[in-house]
Amino acid sequence: MSKAETRFVCQSCGAAYAKWLGRCPSCSGWNTLVEERVGPSTSPGRRSGAAPDDAKVLWLDEVSDSGSVRAGTGLKEFDRVLGGGLVPGSFVLIGGAPGIGKSTLLLQAAAHLAGAHPPVLYVSAEESPAQVKLRAGRLGVPGAGLAILASTQMEAVAEAVRTLKPAVAVVDSVQTLWSDALAAAPGSVAQVRECAGSLMRLAKTTGTTLLVVCHVTKDGMLAGPKTLEHLADCVLEFEGDRHHLYRILRAAKNRFGSTNEIGVFEMTGLGLKEVEHLSALFLPGPEGATTGRAVAACMEGTRPVLVEVQALTGSAAFGMPQRRSVGVDANRVAILLAVLEKRVGLHLSTADVFLNVAGGLTIDEPAADLAAALAVVSAYKDRPLERI
Repeated sequence: MSKAETRFVCQSCGAAYAKWLGRCPSCSGWNTLVEERVGPSTSPGRRSGAAPDDAKVLWLDEVSDSGSVRAGTGLKEFDRVLGGGLVPGSFVLIGGAPGIGKSTLLLQAAAHLAGAHPPVLYVSAEESPAQVKLRAGRLGVPGAGLAILASTQMEAVAEAVRTLKPAVAVVDSVQTLWSDALAAAPGSVAQVRECAGSLMRLAKTTGTTLLVVCHVTKDGMLAGPKTLEHLADCVLEFEGDRHHLYRILRAAKNRFGSTNEIGVFEMTGLGLKEVEHLSALFLPGPEGATTGRAVAACMEGTRPVLVEVQALTGSAAFGMPQRRSVGVDANRVAILLAVLEKRVGLHLSTADVFLNVAGGLTIDEPAADLAAALAVVSAYKDRPLERI
């Protein structure tokens, strides 16, 4: 057996090089290359544990349309973001900050799917079966038809899927899995790439839908190489502040549906609860004449949502005006302020301007620019907007 080779892998783009470089030639990132020790493959050009390549050429009209039958997760907001439900054999990545509720969401969905399409496999690579059972009891979800596997070895997960043949399998999380095909440490770029590729092949060859949890970095990006997003059929982002009640689920990539839909949940003592009336959530302010408030009508997928844009202005300290925005692009805010100063005559160059979208929603619709501009004018003039 040959010795394990050493290579340097970029943490940003996943490109591999034979020697260390200060700057990655692929993504131009500085100091992003880390050393990885890669074990030899058991056969030339192929890693151990890989599924046999039995692909053959098929005519398009001979291919069965099995993907048209979707499985509902029991959560309407989850199904909305997925495009109507889970497609058989799909590979879905769910990313989010620690404690945001990814495991809670997937356990609730897995329990419903186990009752409608048993069996369902829940691979817990971070918790013991007793801990999963305790969480299920706290959430009040049934356990019939739901199998639990507490393992971090990729080969054990693949064997369980091929033996049990579940309709849906949940893997929590891909960063904790490791494969004996590589000598790299669990969580490294090489291991995450290898395990994600093995999971993708497993989903396509067995027809099992895989829901895989992926942690995020400090910048909010999916941890691991960019190849994870390319491998997945659907990439979901679970957003929100874990110290607040509401969570937003949105799709960054979806091969089977739209990426414009969002799902809104409320974290309760019994798990995640769906929020159906979005306008009530994003219009939290009390009624009455208040300055610096304007309401905009935006489209989130196929649903119109009323959102409140809040503005605050004040005298700039030391002649350095501040521009802060939450939920609105900072470049767009700068353009709006320049238009207001040039065309309307507001002296905003000497004023601090703070802009916020209530409810934690991020809006990118150009129609919301009018509401943002009116909120700034209302705050600057200290006059509330008249109701129409």
